[in-house]
Parts: sequence; structure tokens; C-alpha cells
Amino acid sequence: MWTVGPGARAEDKGRTQADGGVPLVLPRDLHGQRIATGDAAVVPAIAWDRARALVKYELAEGDILLTRTGTVGRCALVAREHVGWLFHPNLVRLRLPGAGPVGAAYLAAYLSATAAQDWISTRTAGAVIPSLSIRALGELPVLVPPAAEQAAIGATLAALDDKIQAHTEIARATRAYRGALADALMNGILSAEG
Repeated sequence: MWTVGPGARAEDKGRTQADGGVPLVLPRDLHGQRIATGDAAVVPAIAWDRARALVKYELAEGDILLTRTGTVGRCALVAREHVGWLFHPNLVRLRLPGAGPVGAAYLAAYLSATAAQDWISTRTAGAVIPSLSIRALGELPVLVPPAAEQAAIGATLAALDDKIQAHTEIARATRAYRGALADALMNGILSAEG
């Protein structure tokens, strides 16, 4: 079942995970079929007292998030580390029934595939701010192979997504190291010789 994230309130603005509260997944956090948030000081959060009223919007492992406005179609499979987090109103959550015909890893992979992304983009083309309704998502045709094949497809693509995420993190850390090293070399703190 698809669910749109809770509405934002003025009192939610400015609070971060470092301040305490329940972290919030934003559309910009969906990368490579994963949720990739920054440091706790920049992850927005909802105060504990307000979050108690938003229990139905808490994420569970195996949920799928999809951007529904702006950069429509980016998706992520919720991992254990994001259980209990909330999600932004520009995202929709799909929670599959436990014994359903489609596995979450397979469906996340399917939603990120070219055919599904093309289908989604044709439903949002021409709009000033691209947007995809839950009704349209419900009409998305999904190929459903046997469970064993779904599991193999999901596992194979998830392993590649993990490698992509690891290499992305290596590139990010290397850029940060290069910047710090350049500053140290240019300011005479370190010498490039010996």
C-alpha cells in the first residue's frame, strides 16, 4: 500500500537529528536505491512529542520510498538503520504485505529499471513541477517472475548497489582528503618533498 508522507509544519523547521527527535528522510536522500543521509547535524528531525502522533509514517525495514514530486521516480529500499525514521511529504512509502507475490528487493530494483522509470516519466511529463499521484503508481504494470527468480534478481542488483555506495563513499572521502591535503600543502603546514 502506498502512503504519502506527513504534512510539514513550521515548528519542524530547523531541528536536526543532533538536536534530538525522530530523523526525517528527504527526497534528496534517495541515491542508488539506498537512503544516504549526511551527518546528524544536517539530518532534519521531528520533535519527539510531535513524532508520537506520526507513528503511521514510521519506516520499517523492507519499505520502499519513491519521490513523487520534483525529481520523480528515485527510489530506495529502507534498511535496518532507518527503521523508525519518518519520511517527507514529497515521498511515498510502499509497504508490501508479508506473504505477497512480490519481494521488496525485487520491486525496488524493478522501480529503478529503465522501463519503470520511462513509464513514470511519461506520467509526469509536461508539468511545471513534475508530480506523480498514488493513483498513477497503482496503475504501474509490474512483471512478477517466480519468487526464486525475484530473490536472485533483487540480491544481484542489491549487491551492485552496495558496491556503488561503497565506491561513492570512497570518492567522497578522497575528495575531502584531497581538499585538506591541498590546504595543508598550500599553507606550508606540510611539505610536498620527502
